[in-house]
Amino acid sequence: MVRANGAVSLRELARVVQTSEVTVRRDVRALEAEGLLDRRHGGAVLPGGFTRESGFPQKSHLATAEKTAIADLAASFVEEGEAVVVGAGTTTQELARRLARIPGLTVVTNSLLVAQALAHANRVEVVMTGGTLRGSNYALVGSGAEQSLQGLRVTRAFLSGSGLTAERGLSTSNMLSASVDRALVQAAAEVVVLADHTKLGTDTMFQTVPTDLISRLVTDEPPAHDDRAGTELQALADQGVQIAVAGTGAAGTAGPGAPGGPGGESVPPGRGPRRDVPLPGQRRTHSGGPSGGPGAQLRSAGGPLAAQEPGERARVADLRRR
Repeated sequence: MVRANGAVSLRELARVVQTSEVTVRRDVRALEAEGLLDRRHGGAVLPGGFTRESGFPQKSHLATAEKTAIADLAASFVEEGEAVVVGAGTTTQELARRLARIPGLTVVTNSLLVAQALAHANRVEVVMTGGTLRGSNYALVGSGAEQSLQGLRVTRAFLSGSGLTAERGLSTSNMLSASVDRALVQAAAEVVVLADHTKLGTDTMFQTVPTDLISRLVTDEPPAHDDRAGTELQALADQGVQIAVAGTGAAGTAGPGAPGGPGGESVPPGRGPRRDVPLPGQRRTHSGGPSGGPGAQLRSAGGPLAAQEPGERARVADLRRR
């Protein structure tokens, strides 16, 4: 599956092999140890390190419920009559579908997908940059795109990327995309990053937005086992980034109790909720204490495969074939 699609989510792998995500996660760790794939939060990709980037078809199937919830919350920060810039990406495409309902907006974008989502919004003016089309993500890049943004000033920029860390901020795997994103940042008074939990703690080749320029991060709640994502959220909050966490319901929308979601606190336009995200050890406790946590169960003197039972080895072999 990873060879065919370039990337696949743990949820999809669990569905195909008919087992739990916890079991699939352990098996994916073993496959990574063999050099057959690279783990990412919430999924796996073909080996490729900092420079590998999945195309739009692959990205559109990853963390779909999370991206929908993030887009719902991010749209609540936009007021009628504002001028904003929206960068390229599958999460920003979801945001654009919601911006279509807000009257009087002016949206500047280098993304054909964002422009398409707003094409039939009668009360929204869409301004596209110039540039050269990059087919893998349907974005306009290059000097034409960057020059068209010179002298522009808008209220806020909504951007996504391939990875987000507290140390380097937002990053992407493509130099041309990174250069245009930097130009979008320069045009905005406030920068809002949209990143689901699978991107937290992931670092890629080209920095687009340093942490000190990120005003707000809109993300989803990391799973209980994802301590690295929780730690990254805390580190971002410690550096002054406002963290807005969207809940995901069964339908992939903001869930009850989430900011801006049904049953949650309302979010005044232009004001994002500040949510303190505790360190993973404070957020959840695992039975057996630190030495008995999920991470300890994965460590073995004989390596990831040494501790596997026959049934687990069979699952790994099945995943390898897929």
